[in-house]
Order: sequence, then C-alpha cells, then structure tokens
Amino acid sequence: MASAQPHAKLNLSRRTQPSVQSGERMKILLRRAAIRKRVLAVAREITRDFRGERVHLIGVLKGACIFLSDLIREINLETSIDFMAVASYGKRKESSGQVRLNKDLDSSIAGLNVILVEDILDTGLTLSYLCRILRQRRPKSLKIAALLDKPSRRIKNICADYVGFTIPNEFVVGYGLDYGERYRNLKDICVIEAPRE
Repeated sequence: MASAQPHAKLNLSRRTQPSVQSGERMKILLRRAAIRKRVLAVAREITRDFRGERVHLIGVLKGACIFLSDLIREINLETSIDFMAVASYGKRKESSGQVRLNKDLDSSIAGLNVILVEDILDTGLTLSYLCRILRQRRPKSLKIAALLDKPSRRIKNICADYVGFTIPNEFVVGYGLDYGERYRNLKDICVIEAPRE
C-alpha cells in the first residue's frame, strides 16, 4: 500500500477574530478554506491507497465528528462508519494522562480495512490505547487519519498514516475541537490566547 503523502505546511495567521467569551481572544491558525482543501487531499490519498476496497471509518467522539463527516463525503470508495468515545481531557487544557473508554463500537471490525479518525494527535496516549484495543479485534488493516498533529507533545511512539496539518504546541479549538465543550462550531481552527492581566 502506498505511503501517505507529506502533509501540508502550516501557514500561521496573525489576524484575530472578536472575542467569543469574555476575556478570551482567538487567533486564527487554520482558515476554513485551507481545511477544506486538505480534507479533500486526505480523502484522495485514502481512495488511492485502498484502490476500490471498502473502508470502515471509526470516529473518536466528540472532536472528530466534523472532520469525519467532511472526510467520508470525499472518499470515493464503499464506506461504513462507527464511533468510539474516550475521556482524557475533561474540562481542562491539559490531558489527565489517563484514558477511559466511554463508548465502544456497535459492530465487529474483524476483516475490515479500518481507519481510526481523530481530530488531533497530541501525546499519543489516546490513539495508542485505541489502537491496542482495535488490533485485538482482528481488522484486515488499521490506519490512523488525524486532522492535526502536534509532535512536540508526543509521549507514545505513534504516528498517523494520514495527517492534515502539523501544528505547534498551542491549545486549539474549532472545527470540532473544544475547550470545556465550547467552540466546536467555529469554522476555522483557532488558538485561544490567554487573557491580559
């Protein structure tokens, strides 16, 4: 199977948008047009790599739901989907370091080409945990598609097969990513800037 193409180089924007919550400002990191373009490119890579085979996408709730819904509509293959939910962040910006499975799959993945779809590959703890569980269920293949990759935070030695963007060590929200369940609906991906004292 062909290896994934190099992911897009990041173009940081210095422009800001108005405050969404009192005392918080956003800096746009990735604009919606760049996200759309990169999602299409990732879908084409998947379509090419699996050459007419069926793929089964597993979205990691809740953050990956928007990425998955845009991605699956651009994949030119027979597809099916399922979801898993895990907890590691809670309402804080820092991961707790412990991963807990909150929702398991609805059906078997034995013999399927599985693509685990995640919003962000950060420490690698969540994806390491999920891949270990999924490999025990004997899929035909198991790949990872991550919209964002933050390699500077990696603890576990894990890499995504399909990456949208590599980003710096910033806390990002929008396009499904949240801070305390807020900001998932932003169309751009933004960095929360610390409030001024």
